[in-house]
Amino acid sequence: MYIFLNKKIVKEADALVSVYDHGFLYGDGIYETMRAYNGIIFMIEKHLERLGRSASLTQLVVPDTRFITEAVHRTLEANKLSDAYIRVTVSRGKGPVGLDPSLCKEPTFVVIAEPFREYPEHLYKKGVKLVIANTRRNLVEAINPKIKSLNFLNNIFAKMEAKERGAYEAIMLNVEGVIAEGTVSNIFFVKENVLCTPAPEVGVLDGITRELVIRIAKKSGIRVSEGRFCPSDLFSAGEVFFTNTTSEIMPVSQVELVSFKVGEVTKALHALYKEEVRRYISAAEQQRSRATGA
Repeated sequence: MYIFLNKKIVKEADALVSVYDHGFLYGDGIYETMRAYNGIIFMIEKHLERLGRSASLTQLVVPDTRFITEAVHRTLEANKLSDAYIRVTVSRGKGPVGLDPSLCKEPTFVVIAEPFREYPEHLYKKGVKLVIANTRRNLVEAINPKIKSLNFLNNIFAKMEAKERGAYEAIMLNVEGVIAEGTVSNIFFVKENVLCTPAPEVGVLDGITRELVIRIAKKSGIRVSEGRFCPSDLFSAGEVFFTNTTSEIMPVSQVELVSFKVGEVTKALHALYKEEVRRYISAAEQQRSRATGA
């Protein structure tokens, strides 16, 4: 595999980051994950916009969007990938031991691209099991969830709970006991013909897939409620699913001891999401053809 490190493509064995990098020492950095379909990075503009927001909120300098876009495409090309998982990481960079960000003179920039491995089809047909973690989501006042941060220990603890209890994913509550999000996902449920999902202000990273699903639902005439929901609201729902960049819309068959069917709303939204992806990829391919004169 080849990695884009700082300003060039290098072999994986040569993609070395200093032990004094503050991303390693303190988790001081940000990242974005993306998915490429047929060589087109889906909604890359939204991902780069959010990376810029994370950078602004952490006072971290990142390369401009043109440089990042080129780096992502070069990494795909170097690894001969068309359907891929992509991760862009920017850390504070190398500096002496200490928390002062000014100790680091230049950020570390990394792009990783790996072959995308499709999720097993049976997961989408039967759904997955979730549990509600004892680990609470970080306070909004402590770490702003709008920052997609390398500092992920909070979520890792919840993921450990999920694994220990034989679950696929964990739902995290905020300090008030209100549903926030999964460890790497946004939570949705359907109740009384309304699509419900936690509002960003309860402690949610406003996922790009989440935003698209909400838009698709509204366009399809489905009522959407973004609010404050307790576990009891979810337990009395008819359908549950979660979203993220790689799994898109993943049905949930069980939360704790409560079972759910993979319902018609979930299936319909996933089909519409797939159609949105196809439209985006088709438009991007046409634009690329015009640009190259093909």
